[in-house]
Formats: sequence, C-alpha cells, structure tokens
Amino acid sequence: MLEDLGPDLGKAVVTGLLAGGASVAVQLVAPRATRILRRLRWGRAEKAANPPRLERRLAAVLAADIAGYSRLMTADEEGTHRRLVSYRREVFEPKLREHRGRIVKSTGDGALVEFASVVNAVRFAVEVQRLVLARNAGLPQSRRIEYRIGVNLGDVIVASDDIYGHGVNVAARLEASRRRAASASPPRRGGMCAERLPPNSSISASGS
Repeated sequence: MLEDLGPDLGKAVVTGLLAGGASVAVQLVAPRATRILRRLRWGRAEKAANPPRLERRLAAVLAADIAGYSRLMTADEEGTHRRLVSYRREVFEPKLREHRGRIVKSTGDGALVEFASVVNAVRFAVEVQRLVLARNAGLPQSRRIEYRIGVNLGDVIVASDDIYGHGVNVAARLEASRRRAASASPPRRGGMCAERLPPNSSISASGS
C-alpha cells in the first residue's frame, strides 16, 4: 500500500520545490497517506480480533516408556542399549506400522504415539506387551525390558511436530500410574492402562 505514495510524492516534491516551500508537498501527500494508514490499522485490528484457529482433532494418544530404565542402564549400559534397539526394530516399529500409528516424539526410553483409531491403539499396546513378555521369558528379572503404556481417546491440539492438550495429559498420567504400580509392594512391573475406550474393547495387557 505504501508504494501508492510513489507518484504523488514525486509530483509533490517537484511542485513544492517550484513553489519554494515544503507545505505544498505535505498538503498533496497527506490525504493519500491518511487513507493508507487507516487501511493498515484496520488490517491489524482485524487480525487481532480474528486470530487463526488452532487445528484440533480426536485422536487415540499412547504414552509409553520402559520400567526401571535408569536402573537397567546403570547395571548394563551397552547390553540394555542393544536390547532396547532390538525391541524397537523388531517389536515396536513393526507393530506401529501394522496398526497405523504415528510417533509424535521419542524420548530416551519412551515415545508419544498418535492413532486415528482407539481400537488400533489398544491392539498395538496389547500385542507389544505380549511379544515383550515372550522375549523376557528367558532373561533374569534384572535384565528384562518392560514397557509401561497408557492409552487415552481425547481431543488434541495439533502442531507441526507435536500434539498438546488434555487428551495428551491423560495418556501421560495413565502411563505414570504404571510407575506407581511398579513401586508398590509387591511391585507390578510393565502393564497398560486405558481410558475412554469403546464398549467392546478388550484390555488384557501386562508386562509381567
């Protein structure tokens, strides 16, 4: 919009110089400048009054991490790392593709995963726990990798590289409840918690 001032400003300057004063230039440019400034202010006010809407969607959110990860790494850092990589490549990732999950973010020992279907999320969690349980059968308790998983169906706010909102927080709290179970006496390691599932969904997953 400011470029609209170009021709008038040139004419005004020439006219002002010929007339011997700057007041003529100001008088010629002022009306157009005032209109342009009004349009700029109106545009800013409209944007402030109507901010862009956040993208939201209903999603099944799964939060997972490994029980006793720090203890495992302290006892056998290299062996734990190798087993973790193996479990991810041979269990976690294949099942994730099978059930159409999307990893939103990864941490050192866990992940936040989004599913379009809560049924797929629960099936993924159950099957991962069963496969991990079978792999752990021949290992001493001190070397077992056991996943804790929380699943929640809820509304999320979608960003380019993350998801936010109450639905995510609930999944994280459900996963954290497995941490409290692991510290109980006797401890209940691994396992899965789920919330807001369809009436016919079946949940029977445990890491031990």
